[in-house]
Amino acid sequence: MTGEPGVDIGVLTPQTRIIERIQQGPAAKGVAGRRVKQPTALVSSVFVLAMLLPGCALLPGGGPAPLDTYELTSPSAEAHHAKRRTQVLIAEPSALKALDGQNIVIRSGPGVIQYLKGAQWADRLPKIVQARLAESVQRSGAFAGVGRPGEGLAIDFQVLVEIREFEIRLGGGDTATVELFVKILNDRNGVVRAARTFKASSPVSGTGNDAYIAALDRAFGKAASEIVSWSVTVM
Repeated sequence: MTGEPGVDIGVLTPQTRIIERIQQGPAAKGVAGRRVKQPTALVSSVFVLAMLLPGCALLPGGGPAPLDTYELTSPSAEAHHAKRRTQVLIAEPSALKALDGQNIVIRSGPGVIQYLKGAQWADRLPKIVQARLAESVQRSGAFAGVGRPGEGLAIDFQVLVEIREFEIRLGGGDTATVELFVKILNDRNGVVRAARTFKASSPVSGTGNDAYIAALDRAFGKAASEIVSWSVTVM
């Protein structure tokens, strides 16, 4: 089933319901830790039903088409020659479940969330945002050390990020919107030094998945650049 153009919505079909009932029947139960052999008639029924499903993975060449996989770029940061002895940790951002994965969010209306058809992020979105922010802060040259958890830094400050929006909004001119809420935490005493919301948008130029991702990348680049400049003045 398809919603807005380019948006794919999963549906549970009557055929899949039949297969689920067969697989969850009494014959499928057994002792924990042991694999139970299914009766021949039952296995045959499942196979026949599966063969009738369109695009079934059992058919030669009938598997799902590969997804286009995308990354974000790290924006260039303004170089600061007066390097400080401060060491900074970029924590993994938090996000609601809809944004905490590889799906690319499309919002077609208030309260409506869908996902971009045939596309995915190269990793969970919070991991990608964390990596690109760390690169940008490091490129600024303002701090003695910039890293992520597990890299052995003696931390002075943490940059805590919440991903509030990272989506394509459809209608009235498609637009990429990114909103990040950022806190600077003093790691020595647990006190929040400063907090601020960064929001940026970019119109979608062209059509197709590449155009959507390019707009998201531009919007993220604007927000990330502002975060880096602000962080340098705060820490």
